[in-house]
Amino acid sequence: MPQAITGDVTTGNIIHEWEVAEYERHERGTRWYVIMTLLGGLLVGYAIFTGNFLFALVIVLFAIIIFLQSHQDPHIVEFKITDLGIIISSRFYPYSELADFYLIYNPPAVKMLFIEPESSLRPRIRVPLLNLDPNEIRFTLRQYLSENLEKEEEPFSDKVAREWKLH
Repeated sequence: MPQAITGDVTTGNIIHEWEVAEYERHERGTRWYVIMTLLGGLLVGYAIFTGNFLFALVIVLFAIIIFLQSHQDPHIVEFKITDLGIIISSRFYPYSELADFYLIYNPPAVKMLFIEPESSLRPRIRVPLLNLDPNEIRFTLRQYLSENLEKEEEPFSDKVAREWKLH
């Protein structure tokens, strides 16, 4: 479990650090909004027709979240790699809680670092590399975590979200 950084938490020496946006901000045109409104309307209509009101509620809430997110700027988050773990904003993740990492580097579309936690109940940590050298990050993280060389593509959920401009 990540620790809140307070005065008594030892985080180690910082090796790499950079700032990333909390989420990607996409430029969505009128066409995107029209298509998503039609798709959302069809899904809500289907949910009501089949009597699945919870599904209809989920679709409406999803639409509200996407709309609100598109009208606010993402927060800037500090990401640091130290010799004892990683720091994301004000949370410290020791290496003992992290299973492995992998890099997906296919510029310009995807330049991403993925870190898998030990617990399957925790979400995967996804960090944009921006203009950093992925080999430097790989070299540093290999000293503390194993690299998952079997993962050669970004996760399907991330790919769909990126292509459909959802996150």
